[in-house]
Amino acid sequence: MSEEQAGEGLDDAVLPFAVEALDVRGRAVRLGPALDALLGRHGYPDAVSRVVGEAAALTALLGASLKLEGRFQLQTKSDGAVDMIVVDFDAPDRLRAYARFDADRVEAAGPNPRTGDLLGTGVLAMTIDQGTAASRYQGVVPLEGEGFEAAAHQYFRQSEQIPTHVRLAVGEVFAEGRHAWRAGGLLTQFLPSSPDRMRAADLPPGDAPDEARVPETAEDEAWAEAKALASTVEDHELVDPAVSSERLLYRLFHERGVRVFEPQSVRETCRCSRDRIMAMMRNFSPEDRRDMVGEDGRIGVTCEFCSRHYDLDPADVEAEVAATDAPSGAA
Repeated sequence: MSEEQAGEGLDDAVLPFAVEALDVRGRAVRLGPALDALLGRHGYPDAVSRVVGEAAALTALLGASLKLEGRFQLQTKSDGAVDMIVVDFDAPDRLRAYARFDADRVEAAGPNPRTGDLLGTGVLAMTIDQGTAASRYQGVVPLEGEGFEAAAHQYFRQSEQIPTHVRLAVGEVFAEGRHAWRAGGLLTQFLPSSPDRMRAADLPPGDAPDEARVPETAEDEAWAEAKALASTVEDHELVDPAVSSERLLYRLFHERGVRVFEPQSVRETCRCSRDRIMAMMRNFSPEDRRDMVGEDGRIGVTCEFCSRHYDLDPADVEAEVAATDAPSGAA
């Protein structure tokens, strides 16, 4: 790829790339209008929006590896001011997210808290579901006061055993008379043909004494170079609308030769629907459904992901539940 070819790229897209001279493959993501719409639905405080933006960028980077169908979900559970984040990526391109947080604790954290400080300690779960029980996989890593980059490195080291480097950034730009949210990310992986060259240092066994020494594996020179180059990327380069993913990759790897592939679009959308809400209602008992009726005589359900509100008539709900539960062939 030449500098001329590294021109304007797409927002809301994941761009796969390869640096074959270094046995490296990866993906770059840029989220613009999709992320701004996602965050705008919720009206989060700025600090929470930044954390959700990072989680969304990481989810898009990882979810884009799925083929034509399947779901990748990132979920945190922790003791921080932002105690839960859920981000879904439904292949091939659908992204949605929400966060649960303590507004008072977020405000007390100040104007620019670190992601790790808001998350606190807990766990990060990454789930791949391709439609069958046999294809479902979940990796869980600890959150220990660090952000999503550190958690992703731990995930790939212990679950995938692939040397991986992740960079994430979130920012705001002023466009069309208002501030808009953007996020970017870069995932770089070492995938040589020889398994011996890919081998990473072993994790220390959990029952080893503190003074135990774990032999270290020397890092491959090609991976050391690739990781050093990827580490030079700055936050503003990941979110700047004037720096396309193609241009960024050219800046980082042009001396080694970088090849890009067909970009994969990302769109903010939710899979909630009235039919899904009714399916959920069937899981409750008649007594529970009666308890859901508000003072206005209606059942109100709001989707946590997209904030869409469903206003249901209790009589219609009971009629549809009864019709669904009726034996086949009943009058």
